[in-house]
Amino acid sequence: MHFQLEHHEVSIVPLSSRRLGIFRKMNPRKLALDEIQSIVDAETNAWNNLDADALVALFHPDMVWVWPADAQSHDPETWVMPMGRFNADRWKSDWNRLFQDFTLAHNHRTTVRIEVSDQLDGAFAVVDVDTLWVNKHDQSNFHWQGRACKVYVKVEDRWLFIHQTGLLRYH
Repeated sequence: MHFQLEHHEVSIVPLSSRRLGIFRKMNPRKLALDEIQSIVDAETNAWNNLDADALVALFHPDMVWVWPADAQSHDPETWVMPMGRFNADRWKSDWNRLFQDFTLAHNHRTTVRIEVSDQLDGAFAVVDVDTLWVNKHDQSNFHWQGRACKVYVKVEDRWLFIHQTGLLRYH
């Protein structure tokens, strides 16, 4: 494919499956790191766009999400699991209710670290989150702020989000 870009001719040559396979064999760790970052970015975009369908598409069917009582509760004895095991319909309904009742004021996320297993089949991302929701009825704030550890598993050729601890503050 050729096209003109401000007086420069640009050629795009699609990678054949053979050439792409060589790239993946040469850089499997880099590819995995990039794929995990793209999932973190996809989740951020789904929240920014209030897109519950995009959110549920990221999760492994065995996903569980545990939450500390607050961002200072580092002892797991105090943690809760309000959402239970992943259920796309229930989770989507809960998020759509959130989107109906709250306005997203901001959603700042920074990836601090990504680690991939030596086997390239498991990974985690450490992400700092600062998300502020404002209640549409009483203007109260619902603030998500802290550090999350997001855990991913490789299923066939796709990474899926399988676990996350709720947000904790470490400073």
